[in-house]
Amino acid sequence: MRADQVVKNLQTIADAAIAEHSQRFFKTGPGQYGEGDLFLGIRVPELRKQVKRYADLPLDEIKLLLASPFHEIRLFALLLLVERFNRADRDGKTQVYRLYLESTACINNWDLVDSSAHHIVGGYLSDRDRSVLYDLVGSDDLWERRIAIIASFYFIKRDDFYDALRLCEHLLKDKHDLIHKATGWMLREIGKRDQPTEKKFLDRHYKNMPRTMLRYAIEKLPEQERQAYLKGEL
Repeated sequence: MRADQVVKNLQTIADAAIAEHSQRFFKTGPGQYGEGDLFLGIRVPELRKQVKRYADLPLDEIKLLLASPFHEIRLFALLLLVERFNRADRDGKTQVYRLYLESTACINNWDLVDSSAHHIVGGYLSDRDRSVLYDLVGSDDLWERRIAIIASFYFIKRDDFYDALRLCEHLLKDKHDLIHKATGWMLREIGKRDQPTEKKFLDRHYKNMPRTMLRYAIEKLPEQERQAYLKGEL
């Protein structure tokens, strides 16, 4: 199977009405974060149904899919990489991880990052040096910064908060709303597992956190505590 055949097959389940909606939803207009992105109109559940069918597609062909101008084809390539990573031995995981980091220019919207970064980057770095995350979080590229913080979700789910909290600190002064949301989300996930750890971080930083980041972070706290953080009354 070749990448061009995969694209032709996926195009048979495309829907123009869904594509039109997706282009609005993912902010593809001039000056927006997804400017110029193209959509076929395939919903995520439909893409996921196709993953098993193409699970053995060679990495070189997946790399070609990642370079597609169509959003759903890039997403499909990432779903294939996640599947490949989960099934691979140690050497195979390294190959997937390297391809992923070589392809960050193609991982250029929040859903593409969120469906893959914690599985591949987080999973690969779980028992390795994590310094690459600090290179990514310092990047000028919005999506590389989001890859860094979303990758930490893998660690958070295993009650390992150290790097996630450090990355959150790096992003406190970030200018982009999509980073504020992602960072607040990771803080909320920490709080779901260890509320004292989250609150210790919040108590130190909440007065200087972007408002969106704070709102996401405190979403699961009791209402009285949420209001206290929002009003700066702690």
